[in-house]
Amino acid sequence: MTRVKRGCVARKHRKNILTLTSGSRGTHSKLFRTANQQGMRALASSHRDRGRKKRNLRRLWIIRLNAAARDNGITYNKLIQYLYKNKICLNRKILAQIAILDKTAFSTIIGTTVDKRK
Repeated sequence: MTRVKRGCVARKHRKNILTLTSGSRGTHSKLFRTANQQGMRALASSHRDRGRKKRNLRRLWIIRLNAAARDNGITYNKLIQYLYKNKICLNRKILAQIAILDKTAFSTIIGTTVDKRK
């Protein structure tokens, strides 16, 4: 079998890895083997943390909604239950923004849900 020298292909591969990790400190951006490990770790962490970010934001919206709902004399659980029952299609992100930016509009949303129940 003939010998394959891979000169420019291997150099291009190593250069891409080193540019990916160029912001790291020390040998994590200088030496290929440690830079390759650091790059794989960084990509795995970014993939994992994209899911965590969504989870944390949803938790934040629920906390904000619970606080705003309790200011209006209703629990978060009852609020969501009334919204589903009355087919008010607002997601938690939008409801949390309304609760923070426009308290009177949030109160009217809660008022309509509570009034329709009675």
